[in-house]
Amino acid sequence: MEPLTTVRVALIAVFTLLGLFFTFVSMTGVIRLPDVYSRAHTASQADTLGAGFALAAVALTVGLAGSGFKSVLLLFFIFVTNPTAAHAIARAAFEDGNVPWTEGDERR
Repeated sequence: MEPLTTVRVALIAVFTLLGLFFTFVSMTGVIRLPDVYSRAHTASQADTLGAGFALAAVALTVGLAGSGFKSVLLLFFIFVTNPTAAHAIARAAFEDGNVPWTEGDERR
């Protein structure tokens, strides 16, 4: 395994911090937003970005041989499944009769 260069270490640090930031934003949105639709949106958008940046940092750390290639495959899997799962959750909530929160409604 080749030694990590300064630029590579800096990219790993930036991707890790971005992953933590977007994961924190997602967590805050799930806690603070008023209904299942907006929670599903923040979970699918921000969480996908957070996991994407974290897995990109892992791939840069270990290289593309072996585990790095597996992390890239996992990244692709997350990019495909997270929005699909959020759509399925929102659709199930709609079919169950859950109405979206609108301005003027009391916070639930």
